[in-house]
Amino acid sequence: MAEVFVFGQVRGASGFPQRSLFCTWEAIHGAGWRLLRGAGDGRTHVDAPAPDHDVTWAHPLDMHFAVQSMQGWPKLGFKVYHQDDFGRNELYGYGVCHIPMSPGSHTLECACCQPSTSGIESFYQSLVGGSLQLKSDDAVHTQVDRFKLKTKTMGTVHVQLNIVTRGFEAYGIEM
Repeated sequence: MAEVFVFGQVRGASGFPQRSLFCTWEAIHGAGWRLLRGAGDGRTHVDAPAPDHDVTWAHPLDMHFAVQSMQGWPKLGFKVYHQDDFGRNELYGYGVCHIPMSPGSHTLECACCQPSTSGIESFYQSLVGGSLQLKSDDAVHTQVDRFKLKTKTMGTVHVQLNIVTRGFEAYGIEM
């Protein structure tokens, strides 16, 4: 069975309208993939940097996958939250980026967006606060559903990954 090792870090974020951010992440993969070791999801700490500085999380990632099929290559799904002074968490954006297929060191920039409203809903949102959330994250992860969403750009999550593959040659796949 072929194997893929993914390790690195969620470095931080930039371009979001507020500081005091944290994010949750998850590895999304197909049925032909199995996580053997490591965490398939996690949460960073809250970072509130000084003005004109990017958010820094340096949150470690370490996953070891067994691969039966090239279909369903893993991707990372992110949800970025803002935590206010009262400890309330407001969703600031969703992001998805594909884990690179080629071995080596990779720097990823994962653009995040937030569902947007129009008309009376945005007026209510400005009065009461909060943000829209999707009922299911699948709408962000699947291409068909994602194009139906009306969104606005929020910021970028920065990821540094190292990819190591093993055993693909036995199946006639050159990496």
